Amino acid sequence: MTRELDVDLTLTEPQERFVFSEAQFPAFVGGFGAGKSDALVTRLMIKKLLYPQFNVGYFAPTYDLISLIAWPKFEERLDAMKIRHKLNKADKELKVGTGGSCIFRTLDDPNRIVGFEISDGGIDEFDTLEQKKAANAWRKCLARCRKKKPDGEKNTLAIATTPEGFRFVYETWEKAPKTGYTLYRAPTSSNPFLPDGYIDQLREIYPANLLDAYLEGLFVNLTSGAVYPEFSRHLNHVETFAMPGEPLHIGIDFNVYNCTAIICVTRFDQPIVVGELTGVRDTPTLAQMLTERFAGHHISVYPDASGQGHKSINASLSDLQILRDHGFTVCAHPTNPAVRDRVNSVNGLVLSGTGHRALQVNTQLAPVLTECLEQQVYDKNGEPDKTAGKDHCPDALGYFITYRWPVVRNAFAFASISK
Repeated sequence: MTRELDVDLTLTEPQERFVFSEAQFPAFVGGFGAGKSDALVTRLMIKKLLYPQFNVGYFAPTYDLISLIAWPKFEERLDAMKIRHKLNKADKELKVGTGGSCIFRTLDDPNRIVGFEISDGGIDEFDTLEQKKAANAWRKCLARCRKKKPDGEKNTLAIATTPEGFRFVYETWEKAPKTGYTLYRAPTSSNPFLPDGYIDQLREIYPANLLDAYLEGLFVNLTSGAVYPEFSRHLNHVETFAMPGEPLHIGIDFNVYNCTAIICVTRFDQPIVVGELTGVRDTPTLAQMLTERFAGHHISVYPDASGQGHKSINASLSDLQILRDHGFTVCAHPTNPAVRDRVNSVNGLVLSGTGHRALQVNTQLAPVLTECLEQQVYDKNGEPDKTAGKDHCPDALGYFITYRWPVVRNAFAFASISK
């Protein structure tokens, strides 16, 4: 900010950090009742007062959000600031007495966001849009933020939203943020002005995975039928790595042009993921990479049993023989375990019956596996989905887990009972 404003504001700590953020593209991601819309409106009004003659833009997925939420909040804030204003509902424009306007547009058809310039903008409930539509809307809104400011400050575009799974907001602000993209998270509990019992009411009506999103503002898998529903990048995370000379246990999924290896160690009979190799061209390439990167380690591999066939590019040897020829100890049954058994083995170690989370993952060293464990879902046939590319890493991990910690099926003995 280039100048001070004498404005009386009542903000929570997360709201204050977002409202006064100097990031060009700040995102306020929070649970229900965290004050997301209030924060966005306040930020835009401050931008409007800093540059009185310029317009600002407010964007929302639907007209109802604009008419029922945005307009009352803007007018309430302007009344509190004792600033004259006039709302033109037909033009979806709020004229401000200090000069310029607040322009409102919906995102139901992003291609209609044309014909005006703004200095700063904000998008409310952005994550309710499906990913491709959100990406298009972001580009269209960004194109409107081009009114050159006299002090040389950058045009800004902010968002406020409840997290709705792994969509555009997750990809852009959490997974791989570029310069200027800053995320501010606000749990519902950060707002002290909520009615008594509000959070308890939410806990009664939402399952645990949705509460992570709707109370804590976390990105979680909201899709029904997650394959690994109990996995958490926070609870299952561990800050560790392979020690020099430590034996390695590597699960492998064979795919031409997309071989995958999940590198693990075991400590006190506990599996710990300490790395990954993904998108490798073929088995010979994978074997060479493992040899070079992990020299000095004894390597046991737990591959897809189908590797006994001839799948590698231009290879006359089976994938398993290629691994043996590189000096690895190959641990593989004649056939793969049932898919359900493999999934249950992994889930059983993600959260064991005692409540101790046995499987640990260094999520920084295995980011692709982490994302796949969070996002893979079941398809319409009740099988783990293979169309979204989220299957290779969990499969590779599963071959290792099932070999070492298989599901133990109950055995029943039947006998005749004599009277």
